[in-house]
Amino acid sequence: MASKEQPVCQIFSFQDCKTSPDPVYELPSQGLAPTPIPIVIDNGSFQTRAGWAAPTAEFDSPQLQFRSVTARSRGAARSETQIGNDIPSLEPLRWLLKSQFDRNVVVNFEIQELIFDYVFTHLGIVSEGSVEHPIVLTEAPCNPLQCRQMMSELLFECYCVPYVSYGVDGLYSFYHNNSRRNIQPPHTGIVLSSGYQCSHILPVINGRLDAVNCKRVNVAGSQAASYLQRLLQLKYPGHLGAITLSRMEELLHEHSYIAVDYQEELEKWRSPEFYEREVHRMQLPFSGKLPGGCVTVEERQERRAQQLRRLQEINARRREEKLQQDQERLDRLMAIQELLEDGLLDQFHKNLVDLNMDSAEELQSYINKLQLAVEQGRQKLLQSDGVEGRTEVPELEQPMDEGDGVALMDPDFPEDTLPEKPANVVQPVFNMAEYHQLFVGTERLRCPEILFQPSLTGEDQMGLMETLQYVLARYTPEQQGALVSNVFLTGGNMQYPRMKDRVERELLALRPFQSNFKVTMALQPALDAWYGARDWALEHPAGGYREEVEGWISRQDYEEKGGEYLSEHCASNVFIPMNIAKPVPARPIEPSVTALTSTGGSAAVTMVTTGLTPATNSMVSS
Repeated sequence: MASKEQPVCQIFSFQDCKTSPDPVYELPSQGLAPTPIPIVIDNGSFQTRAGWAAPTAEFDSPQLQFRSVTARSRGAARSETQIGNDIPSLEPLRWLLKSQFDRNVVVNFEIQELIFDYVFTHLGIVSEGSVEHPIVLTEAPCNPLQCRQMMSELLFECYCVPYVSYGVDGLYSFYHNNSRRNIQPPHTGIVLSSGYQCSHILPVINGRLDAVNCKRVNVAGSQAASYLQRLLQLKYPGHLGAITLSRMEELLHEHSYIAVDYQEELEKWRSPEFYEREVHRMQLPFSGKLPGGCVTVEERQERRAQQLRRLQEINARRREEKLQQDQERLDRLMAIQELLEDGLLDQFHKNLVDLNMDSAEELQSYINKLQLAVEQGRQKLLQSDGVEGRTEVPELEQPMDEGDGVALMDPDFPEDTLPEKPANVVQPVFNMAEYHQLFVGTERLRCPEILFQPSLTGEDQMGLMETLQYVLARYTPEQQGALVSNVFLTGGNMQYPRMKDRVERELLALRPFQSNFKVTMALQPALDAWYGARDWALEHPAGGYREEVEGWISRQDYEEKGGEYLSEHCASNVFIPMNIAKPVPARPIEPSVTALTSTGGSAAVTMVTTGLTPATNSMVSS
C-alpha cells in the first residue's frame, strides 16, 4: 500500500523593507529650453509619484516614488520634518505620521506644501520663490471646489507656477491603456478604480466623465489591512506587537487573493489537506535561547549551589547593616540618658521632644529593647559564620530559579527532598520556531473580499459590484451595453490575483442572458495613472502665457476666474461653477430707531427692514 505524501509546508518571512532616502537629481539639460518640461505628480493617498513629462527614455518612469506621509516630533522645527522615503520604517513613528488626505481628498495643505517642497527639491529645481514648469496633478473624482481652490492658491501663489492641469487618476489610467490598445477616441466605458482609501465607479461617455452618476465606496486597501490586523491579533494575542500595519500591507500585497466564488472557496478550506497545502506560515523573528531549557543535572546542582552562596552573602550583609544601625541608635540613646545623670535637665527634655518621647521611663524601655535586639543580632551573625549550608531567606528576596524556589524559602527544608529527574526521561520539546509563526489561512481571501462584501467589517454600504449595478441601472439599455463593453480595472487595490475573473463572474450574473461585456485590467494598475498623465502632457503641451489651451489653467485664468476654476479635458473632472452666497454683514442699528417711542417703534422698524431687503437680495444674487 502506497503511503500518502505529506503536504509541503509553505513558510515565508516578512521582508520588513526599509526605505532609503531619495537622491537629489539634477535638472535636465533640456528642462527649460525651448519650453519648460511639465512636471507630472500623481498625488495618491498611499504613494506619491513624480517625474518629468519628457519623451526621452531617461524619464520613461517616475523618478520619485514615496509614501504620502510626514513625521515631525512635537516641538521640532519645520525643517526637521521627515517626508516619505526619509522615514526608514513607519512603525516606530506610526503615532507621529500625518497625511494631507482625509479619505481621498486633500484637506491638510500644510502637509501638502511639505510634499511639494520635497518633490521640487529632489527633482533638482533650485530656483527660489518660483517653479517655472507646468504642473500636471491628479485629484479625487468630483473633488470639492474648496479643495481645488486651496490647491490652486498654493501652486500659483506660493510656487508661482505658469500652468496647472488637474485630472483624475483612474481616468488617466483609462486614457493610457486605451491608447496602448489602439482604441480611437472618444472613449466610452466604465472605470472601476480602487486605491488605498476608497473605491470609485466612474462612467465615461464619449470621452467625458459622467460626474452625475459617479459613485464612491468607502472600502479599499487601508480597510483591508486594518481588518487583517484585527483578525490576526485576535487569533494570536501573544504576538500583538509583531502584527503591525506595515506587515499586514505586505501580507495583502504578496499573499492574498480574490476568490472567484467566495462560498465555494471557503468550503475548500474545510479540507485538512487543502489547508496544509495552501496555508502560508509567516515566520516572525525570534531568539533560539530558551529560559530553563535543556540543563544537565550537574549544571542544575551547580546553579543551586551558586544561588545558596549568593543568598548567604546577601543575608550576612543585611545582618551586619542592621546590627550597625541598631548599635548607632543605642549609642545615641545612651548619650541622652547620661544627660539626665549629669543633671542637664533642659538638654535632656529637649532631646526627648526630638525623639517624640514623654518620660525617662519610656526612654529606658526603648534602650532595653535595643540592647536585646543588638545582642540577638550578634548571636545570629556568629551562628551564620559557624554553620554552613543553612540560610534564612528574607521575605523580599525571590529565588533566581523557579524550580528551586520551594527549597530556598524555608531554611529547615532539606535540599535533597526534591528528587532529580532521571536523565533518560524524554522531555517534551517546545518548538520555538513554530510558536513564532502566523498561520494565514482563510484570511488570505477574507480580507480582500470586503471590497465586494463590506458587511464583513460592519460597514453598512454596498459592495463594488452592487454599486456598479446601481450605476448601470441609471442608463438606457443601449448605453449600458456601450459601458460594459469596456469595463476597466485600475488602482493599487485591484492587483489581487483573480480579480478580473471575479469581476467577470459578477458581471455575468448581473447582465441579461447572452449579453456581451469585456473586462480589461490595467497593464500596471498602480503606475498607469502617472503614465497616462505623462502621455496627456506630451500630447497637449501648455501654450504661451496669453494662449489658452484645453486642459491647462494659466495664472491669468486663476486671477480672473478664481481658484476653483477647472479647464476640462478627457481625463478631468467636470467643472460645475457654483455661486456661493456670502453672508451679508449686519448693519448697525441707528440711534434714531432705538430712541423711538413704543407707539411708533414697530412702524419705524418695519420701514427700516423693508428698505434693507432689496439691497440684501441684490448682494446675494451677485
